[in-house]
Amino acid sequence: QVVGGKVKKPGKRGRKPAKIDLKAKLERSRQSARECRARKKLRYQYLEELVSSRERAICALREELEMYKQWCMAMDQGKIPSEIRALLTGEEQGKAQQNSTKLAKAGKTEANSSNP
Repeated sequence: QVVGGKVKKPGKRGRKPAKIDLKAKLERSRQSARECRARKKLRYQYLEELVSSRERAICALREELEMYKQWCMAMDQGKIPSEIRALLTGEEQGKAQQNSTKLAKAGKTEANSSNP
């Protein structure tokens, strides 16, 4: 086919590819492959670190679960583990301190309101 003085091949559309230097094209391809391998290596390192941190967390949670199981078995036998006793006495002391603080604040408020 001849269109406008130019011969066109059937089935070919778009721009004709410019003459690209083959060596430059190969170098760009190599560089792209190096960058791809580096990204892949970093991605695998990140995923390995993520897996190991999750495994450590799982181990810690299993240990904690085992401790709670032992506490429950001890309480089923009528024994209160020392750790729970310490928690309970710590909470009671904390509540007593909060109550004394509230009473002290209430006393100051009453004293301030009665003295004009």
